[in-house]
Amino acid sequence: MVERKRIREWMEVPSRFSPGGKNAITDVKGVAVGHCTIREGTACTGVTVIRPHAGDPYRFPSPCAVYAGNGYGKLAGAMQIEELGALESLIGLTNTFSVAQVIQGILEHQVKSMTDKDWSMNVLVGETNDAGLNDLRAFHVRPEHVARAISALGENVEEGAVGAGAGTRCFGFKGGIGTASRVIPGSAVGERGAYTVGVLVQTNFGGNLNIYGHSLPLKPVEERPMPGSCMVIVATDAPVDARQLKRVAKRGIAGLIETGSYLSHASGDFAVAFSNRNLFDRHDEHVKKINCLDDAQLDPLFEATAESVREAVYNSLTMAVTTSCNGVVATAFDPTEFGRFLPTFR
Repeated sequence: MVERKRIREWMEVPSRFSPGGKNAITDVKGVAVGHCTIREGTACTGVTVIRPHAGDPYRFPSPCAVYAGNGYGKLAGAMQIEELGALESLIGLTNTFSVAQVIQGILEHQVKSMTDKDWSMNVLVGETNDAGLNDLRAFHVRPEHVARAISALGENVEEGAVGAGAGTRCFGFKGGIGTASRVIPGSAVGERGAYTVGVLVQTNFGGNLNIYGHSLPLKPVEERPMPGSCMVIVATDAPVDARQLKRVAKRGIAGLIETGSYLSHASGDFAVAFSNRNLFDRHDEHVKKINCLDDAQLDPLFEATAESVREAVYNSLTMAVTTSCNGVVATAFDPTEFGRFLPTFR
């Protein structure tokens, strides 16, 4: 059995910017991730929850934007974010048939902090279809699994076949959860301090795997990996507004394409980008004043996002283990098997 290691342990990763201390989305201060993995009987699925900052996400909404590379998917709550440019909940990821249950689970958690003046809440939940390894029609995910993922929120992000990535497949191999980050020095954007971009992906898509310019041999059309979806979550502490975050989210999809995805017909490829820098208190403030980077200074954020997405996708593959359920086997990606095609692997 090949040791599961992150892509940086397999090869030198070409990048303009350096990763944060954990090389994870949680390098953005205040961001936390929790998983609940369900492997029992016909279940091979789970829930992943992302906390945007350390405060109450409803009382202190984050500037946010969503972008659909291909809209064959269910991203609940996206329309209100499109309209208002604000994230007011934890972010949930799960399988296609469990979006409603995860919404309920997040609501049950967050409603406890609502006041009598608060009469609505927009919960953001994304999905990919893990049918095959997981029995979708059994509706294994329940609100209590969401509660477990929330109770597990922390800065150390487990990768591979865990949480919402337990039953996913990618490029014909076992997919899952991957994460990465980049630190942008202040000199790159004309600021004194540095900014961080962090990414988390839930990979479940097809295409032809390309690792930093090294592609696996193309398979015949009839043998190509099944299509699927990918959720991309981008976090930053840079001072940007929702309009600018829309542009950042687009670069998340650009990074996805660089790994070999062609955004197939049946692929729901969504990017969600938020900043936890310009927060406001919905209970106290009626006029908001925010500082934003000039648009001309956004290029480093764009590049850092694309770099982080690529590395996060690769981490989701190299950290996933071979998984079998319901008579289906998803084989883990073995870098040593493809050394002749990927000569930069150690």
